[in-house]
Amino acid sequence: MKKFVSALLAVTMLAGVLSGCGSSESASSQGQSQAASEAQSAQTSNSKHVTVYSPHPADPLNAGIKEFQEKTGITVDLVAAGTGELLKRIEAESESPQCDVFWGGGADSLAAYSKYFEKFTPEDIDNIDKQYVSDDGLWTGESPLPMVIMYNKKLVGENDVPKGWGDLINEKFKGKIAYADPAKSGSSYTIMCTMLTAFGKDDGKGWDFMKKFVANLDGKILGSSGDVYKKVSDGEYSVGLTLEKEAIKYVQAGADVGIVYPSEGTSAVPDGIALVKGCKNKENAETFMNFVLSKECQTMMATDFARRGVRLDSQVPEGLPPMKDVKLVNYDFEWASSQKTELMEKWKEIVVG
Repeated sequence: MKKFVSALLAVTMLAGVLSGCGSSESASSQGQSQAASEAQSAQTSNSKHVTVYSPHPADPLNAGIKEFQEKTGITVDLVAAGTGELLKRIEAESESPQCDVFWGGGADSLAAYSKYFEKFTPEDIDNIDKQYVSDDGLWTGESPLPMVIMYNKKLVGENDVPKGWGDLINEKFKGKIAYADPAKSGSSYTIMCTMLTAFGKDDGKGWDFMKKFVANLDGKILGSSGDVYKKVSDGEYSVGLTLEKEAIKYVQAGADVGIVYPSEGTSAVPDGIALVKGCKNKENAETFMNFVLSKECQTMMATDFARRGVRLDSQVPEGLPPMKDVKLVNYDFEWASSQKTELMEKWKEIVVG
């Protein structure tokens, strides 16, 4: 679990030694301050740790960390939880950051918290698709994520398979839709914004659809995006709104599930990675980020976990269509990130009624 290197202990001990010297109070105070600064700097520069907060599923997360640790000798101290929870934690810790790298979560969610990150330029930037790199350099995409409708073939007949988002308000799916709370799940927030865009985010029609969609959830809103694909596969729900990269794993494993790319269009906002402002292990953090964006790591993620890459030399994971064949909505990234508070308030109003 998470381990923290504490400069405070070293500073306190050093201050105690200096206080016993016969120098003047002023000189002693200056000496303590300088020594404390040097002690903290030494601890940071000599650290062989990096603290990573991530909402990624366990398998790709652990595989990536294992490869990184073996390659660099740097220990990753991991905190795993939902996107919203981790970003709020970074916000709460901003005066004394405990995290070095945020790895995962939709880039629109990262952009909404961008004031807690600092600029990072990947060392292999020329091989990364520019559409997945933020203009301000405060986050970098690491895997584009089309959103899909996943369905259980045992529960949904061939003639009833939804073709798009619009079919989700059909009475036959009432109470049978797996969808996570967008306040807790970054992917669910992106799905909400995608549906709003598909039906009209500026003329109110998107929210008209959202009211019908929430009514058809019949009060069932899941606490984690990880519950969506699991519960659809297990037959607890007929359909679920989830990430392509999660749904395809069940298809490849032979589960009785299928995937639909909505006819109205979907979004492919990337998962992102960001450097936490004022982090304690900046050099190690940058090393970790460059590894995640390397051809080695991106190839492993595509081959072993069906995760699309952001590199220009990335391969399309087996069983997935090329991105050019996936219909996309005109997803307004700036709107989704800058208006998140207002959009979530509207969502809560609908849910509460």
